[in-house]
Amino acid sequence: MTIRNEGTTSYAHVVDLDAMRPQIDALVAEIVSSALSAEMFRQALAAGMNEIASVLRAVPTAEGRLLERGIGLVARGNPDLVVLTDNLRLPVTKAASELVAMNDPSLVRSLSLDADNGGRKSYTPDLLILNRPTKVAHLVDVKRSLGSYEVSRIAELKQRMLAAALVVPDLLFREHRRLHVEEVRVVILNAENQRTDVEGGVWPLSHLDHLVEATGAGRLIEHLRGLFRDQVEANWLAALAAHTASVANLRHAPGNAADPIVMLPEAMADEIASRVPVSIGFARPPRIAGA
Repeated sequence: MTIRNEGTTSYAHVVDLDAMRPQIDALVAEIVSSALSAEMFRQALAAGMNEIASVLRAVPTAEGRLLERGIGLVARGNPDLVVLTDNLRLPVTKAASELVAMNDPSLVRSLSLDADNGGRKSYTPDLLILNRPTKVAHLVDVKRSLGSYEVSRIAELKQRMLAAALVVPDLLFREHRRLHVEEVRVVILNAENQRTDVEGGVWPLSHLDHLVEATGAGRLIEHLRGLFRDQVEANWLAALAAHTASVANLRHAPGNAADPIVMLPEAMADEIASRVPVSIGFARPPRIAGA
């Protein structure tokens, strides 16, 4: 991060894209090479439709993982923030769910419950971000897109997040170096910037600056997504070109003539030549009279 003054809505901490370029390039390379390399695409093309479908399904999953790690990377650049990402399994108790269901979110977000009173249900956020100076924590769920989510599903997710948020103050104080929280807020970050509801906790990626209090954070993540998509497309095109060339070479290889000659013993050849020609083909249904 660098510190500079901006004329528009800005924060003391500013994302320096040039300084972070090696980190974001390395992150994109790591995510792409693990599941979406040109070689993996080439192998899928050679194997057939099932493998092609499987590797293409990995694209949104990999992009979602990229977004989570990229946001964590940007947030950690602000020294005022504590960013937790690893295995944050938060219990969702019956009591917490009832509190959330019966009260307005503004009345619930300053309450807390004992983290030990867990039930069978739980919620695992993508990030938990604590602002030390303000003592406000954000429970963050990163979505690549909400396009396939029904309204009821989004509402259920928000209710579950709010219920899980009730144990965050106790969890942070006891398990994370006595971190003190006075308020916990939940937010769903929608990377596609559609179906947003800022007041209701569904933010577009452009609001990431406000979440991590760093000017340019949202722009950097958009840049990260662009790099990822460009690299995946380049790998796909490279694999497609290699596969096309391989198929073409196979067709023109010696022994792969378009009309192979059938070699027969001399006696069989004379016998076939003396017979009446016979038509051979697929079975055909009988013709219908008058048709």
